Amino acid sequence: MNEQQLQTLLEQMTLDEKAGQLIQLATPFLKGSSDGGQITGPMEGMGINEKVVENTGSVLGASGAKEIKNIQKVHLEQNRLGIPLLFMSDIVHGYKTIFPVPLAVGCSWDLDLAEKSAEAAAVEASVSGIHVTFAPMVDLSRDPRWGRVMESTGEDAYLNSEFARAFVRGFQGDFENDNQRVASCVKHFAAYGAAEGGRDYNTVDMSEWQLRENYLPAYKAALDEGCEMVMTAFNILNGVPSTGNKDLMRELLRKEWGFNGVLISDWGAVKELIPHGVAEDEKEAARKALEAGVDIEMMTECYINHVQNLVSEGILSESLVDEAVLRILKLKQKLGLFDNPYRGADEKLESELILSDNHRATARELAAKSAVLLKNDGALPLKKSQKAALIGPFAESHDILGPWSWLGSKEDTITLDRGIRSYAKDVQIAEGSGIDSGSSSQIQSALKAAHEADVIVLALGESSDMSGEAGSRTDIRLPESQLDLIQELKHLNKPIVTVLFNGRPLDLHGVIDESNAILEAWYPGTEGGQAVADLLYGTTAPSGKLAMSFPQSAGQIPVYYNHYNTGRPKNAPDAQERYVSQYLDSPNGPLFPFGYGLSYTTYSYSDVSLSSQVLKEGETLTISSKVKNTGDVAGEEVVQLYVKDLSGEVVRPVKELKRFERVYLKPGQEKEISFTIDESDLRYYHSNLEYLSDAGDFKVFIGCDSKANNSASFKLVK
Repeated sequence: MNEQQLQTLLEQMTLDEKAGQLIQLATPFLKGSSDGGQITGPMEGMGINEKVVENTGSVLGASGAKEIKNIQKVHLEQNRLGIPLLFMSDIVHGYKTIFPVPLAVGCSWDLDLAEKSAEAAAVEASVSGIHVTFAPMVDLSRDPRWGRVMESTGEDAYLNSEFARAFVRGFQGDFENDNQRVASCVKHFAAYGAAEGGRDYNTVDMSEWQLRENYLPAYKAALDEGCEMVMTAFNILNGVPSTGNKDLMRELLRKEWGFNGVLISDWGAVKELIPHGVAEDEKEAARKALEAGVDIEMMTECYINHVQNLVSEGILSESLVDEAVLRILKLKQKLGLFDNPYRGADEKLESELILSDNHRATARELAAKSAVLLKNDGALPLKKSQKAALIGPFAESHDILGPWSWLGSKEDTITLDRGIRSYAKDVQIAEGSGIDSGSSSQIQSALKAAHEADVIVLALGESSDMSGEAGSRTDIRLPESQLDLIQELKHLNKPIVTVLFNGRPLDLHGVIDESNAILEAWYPGTEGGQAVADLLYGTTAPSGKLAMSFPQSAGQIPVYYNHYNTGRPKNAPDAQERYVSQYLDSPNGPLFPFGYGLSYTTYSYSDVSLSSQVLKEGETLTISSKVKNTGDVAGEEVVQLYVKDLSGEVVRPVKELKRFERVYLKPGQEKEISFTIDESDLRYYHSNLEYLSDAGDFKVFIGCDSKANNSASFKLVK
């Protein structure tokens, strides 16, 4: 169907049919679903009748080729014009093969592997009938109290942007010609990650300068890569909820950035304009969202109940409705649904491709590369000859998939005990405590197991419902019962290796000093237990680097590497003893900084060399350093390039990540790593919101993390 045919189709539609295209309903509403279209419970109160269902444009949450094909078949028989449904779902970090959570993937610093994981997720989702995934989530995150940090790739705009591009490439590929890819939807527009106090759905208040400098780049990167959809955020911005924010959506997203794809609200966000206090009722909420450019209302009824009256009363132009409907029809056309409404749904391919050996292998590799070795005083790697006691609530737990793994099967998950038993048969296992409670009998069984062992492997962390959406916490330490368990085991004076399963950077008081080694495994996914065992026993050397800083304590939050100096920085040459920007009871810096991560080998860096001391507009500058593996085992190092603008029109960060590269080095091997930058890499938003660079002096740093002090200087001449 070409564009003219789409226009003709639009002209044939009644206003009710147009309004139907603008609503997204959950699967239970649809006839042909396993629920049979029987609407009960809270959804019954929405007042959705059969005619609305027949006109509906998209479905949320359906899965499985058989069910989706049946829903589509019944819908096409009932829809007057035979307009197919769009099936959308939250395929955030895997469909049934679950990969590490996105924050963990960010810690891999491996763009190719991230893209490969998104492609595998797209393959599994598409053969199961899904057309659109609500991913990637690219919200910049600097507050680990916010539960949804696990869904982001961290605190840095550049790193987030690079992963945004990789995920979009992986999900979409050439989806118009490849039925085993899906359209992607970047979320949540905009600045959802900056909710006050880390409390989900809470207020966001920031300057437009800050918004453009740090929070918008990753969304723009996803759209530049061809991302087809955008989802609105729950939060307010400049006092206006995103879902009704005309300046944000019409002026910035659509006019300035030129986005003409589909804009969808998050679940219930249109109707939430009422409790936000910017709409008196559903009718006003519908008007404001449509005027802002929101094409699809997810799971509330404002559009379907009020579009007809808004247009007939002259409050809303039907042309606004038409442009929204046309965008939706164009996406359906791109997906080929008018020619093949069942698209890639295929029960046979489902059985062949879901949880395939190739997808599991990718999950295992990515889980290993995503884990970050935070501490090691020689306790790792383990030896197969050692008697190990595996203790803790995650010793045998299948709850290592993390939030947004709703289709993943825990029965298909490799647990840590299973992974460790593939290396060592003499393993004593004890729970020791629950996630957030413990008993004396659990402690005694743990002590008994530990007493007979050479080394203690402690599997600790957060249950998946302690993280993710609506998983905000003020206390980001491990639960007290787990801290008590560590203290009891410490009395045995045996090596303790702590493995953490969690979705956020933690306050590690009660863990860091008590452990001989700490491996941050995050929620590692389907192959997680095997990947962690590979790391513990040295089959794979740890190579992950933090994409988000670990605070000393929650009182420091937000703590991030690319902060601005104050007029009284603590490290200034003439700093006074007291009257500087500092805490009296804590260091200013994080416990573990952005970019940090140990390995089983060590690396040295030569001095930084430059191709020139001067960078001119239109030219490039090459920045190099030799990296050498100075240890006894092979490993992968993430070489990181940072730039500091010594003086700007507005304050500049103490450092900014500009490039990175993973490099594999054998013991004793040395390799020169070179990065190229140009004037455009030095641009930033000025106080008048112009995006340009300033002539002047810069420093560049190459090293293993954001604390790198191996530097050289150059001057930008304009």
